[in-house]
Amino acid sequence: MYDYRGGIQVFSQFFLQALCDALPQANLELFIKNDCRSGVPSLPVTHYHCGGDWPQPARTVAFASSLFIRAFKTRPALIITTHLHFCLAAYYLKKWLDIPYWTVAHGIESWNIEDPELQRALHHADRILAVSTYTRNRLLKEQNLHPENVAVLPNTFNPERFQIGPKPKYLLDRHHLTPSQPVIFTVTRLEGSEAYKGYDQILRCLTAIRSQLPNVRYLIGGKGPDMERVKQMIRDLGLQENVILLGFVSDEELPDYYNLCDVFTMPSCGEGFGIVFLEALSSGKPVLAGNKDGSVDALHFGDFGVLVDPEDFEQIGKNLLLILNKEHRHPLIYQPERLRESVIQTYGFSRFRERLSQFLCEADGHF
Repeated sequence: MYDYRGGIQVFSQFFLQALCDALPQANLELFIKNDCRSGVPSLPVTHYHCGGDWPQPARTVAFASSLFIRAFKTRPALIITTHLHFCLAAYYLKKWLDIPYWTVAHGIESWNIEDPELQRALHHADRILAVSTYTRNRLLKEQNLHPENVAVLPNTFNPERFQIGPKPKYLLDRHHLTPSQPVIFTVTRLEGSEAYKGYDQILRCLTAIRSQLPNVRYLIGGKGPDMERVKQMIRDLGLQENVILLGFVSDEELPDYYNLCDVFTMPSCGEGFGIVFLEALSSGKPVLAGNKDGSVDALHFGDFGVLVDPEDFEQIGKNLLLILNKEHRHPLIYQPERLRESVIQTYGFSRFRERLSQFLCEADGHF
């Protein structure tokens, strides 16, 4: 959950904090498959059960064993899994011990599910929390679930970490940039299976952007097995002077990279939500995203940023140019303070906690 901070891991941490706040008197037990106790933040949880303390070959067995043994001993009032694939274990515990369970559906892991056992587990879940309207709609359509059992609990973020600020001098110096130089920024894993994130499309339209803004720079943060293919694509397009591959961007430097850029973009076509959009918006930055996935929810259906067809690189390039030239007609993207305030009001942690508390209150008095 915590050692690797992908979207689901970040969501899980906020979810646990909100659960602790909403149920201060409850006995909460936390089961984590891959992390060690030393890497888990200190929260008022009754017991931690961390599979990361076990060697990798034994981890799955140890995790499952501790989960089932503890459930048989304590008979919890509710099981919640923040990754949909774990709800299969919850299904069997409900079947054997009549324990209700909830699960969370994020993105691609919850689409096009063909495993009949996992499908059965979804149908028996007492509540499914989808992080976006897009994910909810796909689940309802593909799995024929009861609409009342699938609710939307959007992602959240920490606005204290992502503030409006000037372009950091140390990053300008590191990347040989000037304060007035136009900078486009994307941060994501570079994996072939995640090419849907849209960085290919930005590269394809960068030549046209460069023709009007010769000193434009496109910064791609992230690492992964797709790195070599991306490097080759940059060479093939002759963009060596315009693209900077940052590699891994640390949590400490990520807020500064949002401040460094003039527009954050990830025109994906398979995103469940996209916490990075909230982080960029909280930094007061214009955001461009795709209009065919959960990014629509993150940009509040276009209220907070520019939505484009993620498969149309010409449309992407045209809108990026308008944003960089400060000619876009979107009413909010050049008002950083209002942009920040809007995203905090809609997706800040307080709002996330309120939504989760409401779902718990609706759970027939179990708590």
